[in-house]
Amino acid sequence: MNTSSHETELLLNTVRSFMEAELYPHEDMVDRTGEVPEELGRQIEARAKEIGLFAANLPENVGGGGLNYSEMAVIEREYGKTTHALHSWIARPTELLLACEGDQIERYLTPCVTGEKRELFALTEPEAGSDVMGMKSRAVRDGDDWILNGSKHFISGPCMPDFAIVFAATGMDETKRGPRKRVTAFLVDIGMPGFDCREGNKCVSYRGYKNFQLSFDNVRLEPGQVLGEEGRGLELAGKWLGMGRIWVGATCCGKVERLMGMATDWAANRKQFGKPIGAFQATGFRLADMAIGLRAADLLVGDAVRRADEGHLEDADAAMVKVFCSEMLNKVADDTVQIYGGMGLMEELPIHRLWRDSRLERIWDGTSEIQRHIITRSILRPLGA
Repeated sequence: MNTSSHETELLLNTVRSFMEAELYPHEDMVDRTGEVPEELGRQIEARAKEIGLFAANLPENVGGGGLNYSEMAVIEREYGKTTHALHSWIARPTELLLACEGDQIERYLTPCVTGEKRELFALTEPEAGSDVMGMKSRAVRDGDDWILNGSKHFISGPCMPDFAIVFAATGMDETKRGPRKRVTAFLVDIGMPGFDCREGNKCVSYRGYKNFQLSFDNVRLEPGQVLGEEGRGLELAGKWLGMGRIWVGATCCGKVERLMGMATDWAANRKQFGKPIGAFQATGFRLADMAIGLRAADLLVGDAVRRADEGHLEDADAAMVKVFCSEMLNKVADDTVQIYGGMGLMEELPIHRLWRDSRLERIWDGTSEIQRHIITRSILRPLGA
């Protein structure tokens, strides 16, 4: 990323120093145990607040750090160099909470900015991952209230949340392309009667980062628990989903930079047949491809961030970032293992962990296949196809 300005350079140095002191020392332990101890998570959270990294993505007028997308891209790229389980304790509350109004501000938005509460973004379902219109969670009116039923899974977060932003169908709308589910976002508190939230399956990528399973059995919600307007839930989520895919791209670039540094050092110092293995084209060309891929990915992220800052980011822009950066990372991770040979898979080195972690990037926040579908749609729809 561009670090030419004094302010950006200061931000970059602040994040790097924080990670060296608070995150990197704990990587091996978290990967080995599959847990971030609560005490450690709260320590990371507290230190992040002290230096202004906590809730840095939200505007200053709600108590956040007020960083723009370009500045957040610098941060997210650095965070990508370590495990998600650790840097997720430095909360970046979802921007959907900016839609809070009235009592919702003090009940949900402000506590997330201060760190008193944590939220989940609950969209994915067991039978409706990327097929949002296939969601079965449903909320029906009962007087002024809503009755919510359904389930969600693969809902991720660093620790047990205080509430979830839950998306459910609340009716049907007629559109030019036929009937379409009307989706509404609800603010649902942990502990409400009928709402069960528990940890889900353990993932081999980003060990220690939790995913939750949510189920709703006739959960009664008051009118004040609707976030935004009824039926506008997907529009509300759209901007967050797009930026989330760009942040995946930025974190992939950070991880590639770390992997490439390791691969380069090994290629320069590991000798076979009397010379460094980097001198052999089979290894040297892998390094060259890494450099090309990282440069292209950084430029793609930078372009998307600029579009977001200017207010005209399209879905296809974010999709291009997500698919290119995640697939580029996967090749770099695999090539790094190959350059290290057998040592690349030994637990004494971090290569195997970065390799495992990299695999998830092509799946979450929308698979590579879904991203290509979004891009294809943007090409063909203007032609009526």
